[in-house]
Amino acid sequence: MKLIDLSHVIEDGLVTYKGLPAPHVCDWLSREASRENYPPGTEFQIGQITMVGNTGTYLDTPFHRYADGEDLADVGLERLVDLPGVVVRAPTDGAVEAEVFDGLDVAGKAVLVHTGWSRHWRAPAYYEGHPFLTAAAADRLSEGGARLVGIDSHNIDDTRAHTRPVHSRLLGDGILIVEHMCALDQLPDADFRFFAAPPKVKGFGTFPVRAFARVN
Repeated sequence: MKLIDLSHVIEDGLVTYKGLPAPHVCDWLSREASRENYPPGTEFQIGQITMVGNTGTYLDTPFHRYADGEDLADVGLERLVDLPGVVVRAPTDGAVEAEVFDGLDVAGKAVLVHTGWSRHWRAPAYYEGHPFLTAAAADRLSEGGARLVGIDSHNIDDTRAHTRPVHSRLLGDGILIVEHMCALDQLPDADFRFFAAPPKVKGFGTFPVRAFARVN
């Protein structure tokens, strides 16, 4: 068995999406300050992080798009962990069309779209001209019964327009989305299990995940 980490590191000052605030990571209680409360040789650190949900590698639930959709606390573990996975090798820039998924059985699976765009992570190029799924591709995945769709790109939608047809179709059909993935080149095309569980936060639609795959 091999575990492959598919998540980016979250650290102080990380910009995931231009226009959204970077996380602030700091001590709420430092080790030095904790020494006042404990005997010599015993110390603790309690960390504090301030961030928006769209930070690092994160999961979108229906509540992210729809006010009456399922939030992080509503989504069951059976939709987040131990999912059969498939990887689709797609173009490194531009639109990922529906034809990319021709002949692929996606029913009940985590479909991970590998574009290679994660190579630009934390560089200016990451935010411009990124690969995205077309509305027709989202239709194909929804009609095929995909359970979750992930991508190693800046957004699963084309951000040059303000419409979000892929988010709208997938989340509207209860299909979860994971964006800003990495290391998809290390996965086989199939025969692996996928995991991406966030904390159960009520009233939140998006949150970072430690996405990973188990390859036997």
